[in-house]
Amino acid sequence: MTPETDAAEPDWETPLSLTITPSLLIHALMGTASAVHTGWNSCVDDTLLLSNLVAMDDHAGNYVRLAEQEFVDDDQPDILWHDWTLEVRIGSLLTTGHWQLPSTAHPSEWDWTAREAARAFERACVLIGRRVRRAIAVEDPAPMESVPRASRH
Repeated sequence: MTPETDAAEPDWETPLSLTITPSLLIHALMGTASAVHTGWNSCVDDTLLLSNLVAMDDHAGNYVRLAEQEFVDDDQPDILWHDWTLEVRIGSLLTTGHWQLPSTAHPSEWDWTAREAARAFERACVLIGRRVRRAIAVEDPAPMESVPRASRH
């Protein structure tokens, strides 16, 4: 019996196979990243983590991770960097994209960069059969320099 003559639908649990390379992942998911690379081990420093979101598949140990960390580069010790890192582990290979900004960057740059990293994470989760829902986060106001008050004389 061929698929064309089979009246029943294919089973929803039928395994599918695709050929995915790090180059294809980088092209499809990480086109706006500041830097991309492959490796066997994570470059995220768990001691610098601000947030960590991981989606795992149920069978093979593959995962997608969105981590946020802040660090100081040895070459620029006066600049604090904020890094959104997307890791996609398939088998033993890790494909990583970084979206990085100085912590002093304009809030609109932060919003755009965070949104790009989050979108890449959402898309990557499809690879392991997961959906991502957005949540609302409340942030405390950033400390500002005091503004001189106007007074009447």
